[in-house]
Amino acid sequence: MIKRENLYKVIKNPYKLIAYLGEKGMLKHMPDLLYLKLLYRGYMDKKLNLDSPKTFNEKLQWLKLYDRNPLYTHLADKYEVRKHISDVLGKEHLIPLLGVYNDFDEIDFNKLPNEFVLKCTHDSGGLVICKDKSNFDLKLAKEKINRCLNRNFYYLYREWPYKKIKPRIICEKYMVDESGTELKDYKFFCFNGDPKALFIATDRGVDTRFDFFDLDFNHLPFMQHYKNGVKEIKKPAGFDEMIRLAKVLSKDIPHVRVDFYDINGKVYFGELTFFHFSGFEKFEPETYDYLLGSWLELPPKIRK
Repeated sequence: MIKRENLYKVIKNPYKLIAYLGEKGMLKHMPDLLYLKLLYRGYMDKKLNLDSPKTFNEKLQWLKLYDRNPLYTHLADKYEVRKHISDVLGKEHLIPLLGVYNDFDEIDFNKLPNEFVLKCTHDSGGLVICKDKSNFDLKLAKEKINRCLNRNFYYLYREWPYKKIKPRIICEKYMVDESGTELKDYKFFCFNGDPKALFIATDRGVDTRFDFFDLDFNHLPFMQHYKNGVKEIKKPAGFDEMIRLAKVLSKDIPHVRVDFYDINGKVYFGELTFFHFSGFEKFEPETYDYLLGSWLELPPKIRK
């Protein structure tokens, strides 16, 4: 049943029903092109221009359909990408791995430290953080992880690299930065090996804030999804190193978002994201959707 607040949105914009049905997995057999056109209309309140895309969000939809490099599936897999990072950057940039599992019941929690992080390899959002095993809700964690293992993230927003990733669970060491309480995410927008801007996510899971910066660490005056932070953000010690590594990881890729952490000046890899917010998130003001779009040069169509 559609919640009342969602019903109001559907009445105002009937295309939002597509978003609702898609999230419920009820439109799996709808062709990607039609699905993305309808979904875009629902989220963005305007038609999707694929013939001559101009905005960043439009071009992300184009890339979903026409730039299907098999390498992206390997790089989007949170377990498989670790070998790539080890080979290209060095294993010192990887958060220590404590285990990899095909099923939640394979995890021997007695062998894990008091703090750890569980992640699903094939989706976005399949994350469980344990800061104290004595207070860890095992039942709730199992429910969340199993729910994620049993879904194919591709069908939600047609981010095709996720379609053929093997669903698994990885366990990583729990890490914090200089705050002692969290990790700030440094997320770089890269275009064919050229990082152009980044945003920093702070207070994740509490009062999440996004702040956007250029590569001179000047704050950019726009928002997306979350409000800007109210606390001063200082340039991390590893900032220049992040830029260097982002160039390496994004070489020859039309667009990829490269995420890092800075822990006491040491840079750790986070993940590679090919479709930022899946291309369904408005910019405020909209001019920045066009600015980022101008940075993204689309390759020849490759549809498989």
